[in-house]
Amino acid sequence: MDDIPVSAQFGALIVLLILSAFFSLAETSMMALNRYRLKHLVKQGHRGARLAHALLARTDQLLGVILLGNTLVAAGAATLAAMIAHLLLGEHKWVPGVSAVAVTLALLIFSEITPKVIGAAHAERIAFAVSYVLTPLLKLLYPVVWFVNLFVSALLALLRIRAPAGGEPQRLSAEELRSLVLEAGHYIPKKHRSILVNLFDLERITVEDVMTPRAHIEAIDLEAPLELIAEQLATSYHTRLLVYRNELGNIAGILHLRKVLGLMREGDLDRDKLAELLTEPYFIPASTPLFAQLQYFQENRQRFALVVDEYGELQGLMTLEDIIEEIIGEFTTNAPSVATIRAWDKNDSALVEGASPLRELNRKLGLALPLDGPKTLNGLIIEHFQDIPEAGVSLKIAGVPIEIVQTQDRVVKTVRLFKPKSEALPAP
Repeated sequence: MDDIPVSAQFGALIVLLILSAFFSLAETSMMALNRYRLKHLVKQGHRGARLAHALLARTDQLLGVILLGNTLVAAGAATLAAMIAHLLLGEHKWVPGVSAVAVTLALLIFSEITPKVIGAAHAERIAFAVSYVLTPLLKLLYPVVWFVNLFVSALLALLRIRAPAGGEPQRLSAEELRSLVLEAGHYIPKKHRSILVNLFDLERITVEDVMTPRAHIEAIDLEAPLELIAEQLATSYHTRLLVYRNELGNIAGILHLRKVLGLMREGDLDRDKLAELLTEPYFIPASTPLFAQLQYFQENRQRFALVVDEYGELQGLMTLEDIIEEIIGEFTTNAPSVATIRAWDKNDSALVEGASPLRELNRKLGLALPLDGPKTLNGLIIEHFQDIPEAGVSLKIAGVPIEIVQTQDRVVKTVRLFKPKSEALPAP
């Protein structure tokens, strides 16, 4: 080797550094690949993706060939650097130390850190390219890699460590998927992202959270005067109405307005004929998760249900449209009896009804009012005071200043909310 010119040895050293950089680049880019996107590209027939997927399916062999090549190249570079230092600096005692430091810095900068940073930043593009080189290289060096992996497998078995299956992406929990969707802001349109997040939330939301409460149910008293019943039917906003006798808890059935149109047109409306048109109500528990209720609606071919508590008392009603709106947002016109929650005004305040659901307030006003207790603003305020507050009283809950504007019939009727001073609030 002493007869070889120093310039040729320098050239060989540079080639070894380039090879080491290639193996580092290959290792980082292959390991940094997005496994879900990789499987998608494989299904689309991308050749580079198919090669990368095949290599990652045998992670032990892939790492074996990369590390084998990198180790050999690094050892050769260290030996060559020592010879060059010997030729240039002589046989002084400090020469081996200088050589070791120089080759370490060169490998660290040019063959480790820089390639790994580039590989992590452009994983997909680089991994697909290096797969064309690694695939034949693995076939060529397979006997050596297999022999080395024998000792690796024995050592893992001795340590009782189970090697994970290569190529398959790790399973994600619902919360991890939710975080993934929220972080994918640049790739998923805002509306689509909102729908996906709402789908994840269906398991945590119960029927009680989104039902129409008992006090807001539009219903018909079968014992009321026929003129009043006819007026209610003619002016009803809904297509299905709850029918009761004398008091709301004494449910007679569900009336579909389409069935009663003929009687009203012919002027032949009476209680007995109206009672014959009623259908059996469908009852559901208030604690049912919303996603489960969506499935129950589908299985029972229902779209309208009455919500009851553990004692069988009527708490409210739920429709299929309520669940759909919980997923994709409002898409129908609200009933006249339902208050509309408007955005903040120019004074950073909002006048809302006490019956407004807390989830709707959080969503439309960007607040973080607690949802683990009462479901309405009225309930939250009464729970806070443990009493019915008077008009003009102010309080603060979850950082939101609240002013009681009007109380009526033992409930907080109207409330003014003020925008919190903090600029960022947790997502509801």
